[in-house]
Amino acid sequence: MLRFATIGTSWITRQFASDAAVVGDISLACAYSRDAARAAEFAAEIGAAASSADLPGMLASSAVDAVYVASPNSAHFAQALAAIKAGKHVLVEKPAALSAVDFQTLRDAADAHGVVVLEAMRTAYDPGLARVASLLGELGVLRRASLRYCQRSARYDQVLAGERVNIFDPALGGGALNDIGYYCVSAMVALFGEPAQVVARWVTVPGGADGAGTILAGYPGLVVDLGYSKITASSLPSEIEGERGFLTIDRIDSPRVLRLTRLDGTTQTHEVPGPEFTLAFGIQRFVDLCRDGGHAGADHARTLGALRVLEAIRASARAGDGS
Repeated sequence: MLRFATIGTSWITRQFASDAAVVGDISLACAYSRDAARAAEFAAEIGAAASSADLPGMLASSAVDAVYVASPNSAHFAQALAAIKAGKHVLVEKPAALSAVDFQTLRDAADAHGVVVLEAMRTAYDPGLARVASLLGELGVLRRASLRYCQRSARYDQVLAGERVNIFDPALGGGALNDIGYYCVSAMVALFGEPAQVVARWVTVPGGADGAGTILAGYPGLVVDLGYSKITASSLPSEIEGERGFLTIDRIDSPRVLRLTRLDGTTQTHEVPGPEFTLAFGIQRFVDLCRDGGHAGADHARTLGALRVLEAIRASARAGDGS
């Protein structure tokens, strides 16, 4: 039984608790919040055995084997590093850190302390993305791809009303790129590797965070455009084009319906079973690594690549808007 402590009391931690129960052989040992009353309330809500407002004390507890970090993005690195140094395995929400250098520090610390660190990028472990990868050979030489994820946040109205909202607060690592945009970036790196060039432009919202953006990524012989937004919505699918056909993907964050169209006009529809949103596949990968002592080198390489691309996107977008 892997005994988890949780850091963070938002909806994603509730989702983690629910999906951990599906994976099984996991217990929720403790829920942490800086506010003791909130920690106790949240522990009762998700079924954790205990609560804590003392992070060092919780990390020192022998009743905890692993920590799920789902705090604001800017806190991921420091909290994950503290947990690793306390000898705990760490599953940290995406983005695991705000720079590739910081994630490499987490990786090195995990190796030194004999524990596992893994980014909870659910798309990377979704069987839908694996099915996409398996169909790319049907397309011939890949030439172009468009990966999109646009979903208007229910909290954007609060931003427009002048309120401070964590997910749109640059000081907390908020913004659409670190959230919805990262699904597109991670999928791109998983499917095609790191691009040779990146050009990006974004739209900022009151408070300075990016709310939407477009990225053009160049590879030898292949160009990929990424579109993301938390301030508008779209039903457009993603698409990958090759010299022998194209593949239409219903949603890049959790592919469930894939339509392969060949140049002769024939089509095939591939349906991937499973819920539209689940953390279970990533949790299972983490649990397997913790139990079996497996190597997470490929997982870490993908995370490092995606984080390097995020840095390049930020640099390009900021240069474009003069910031």
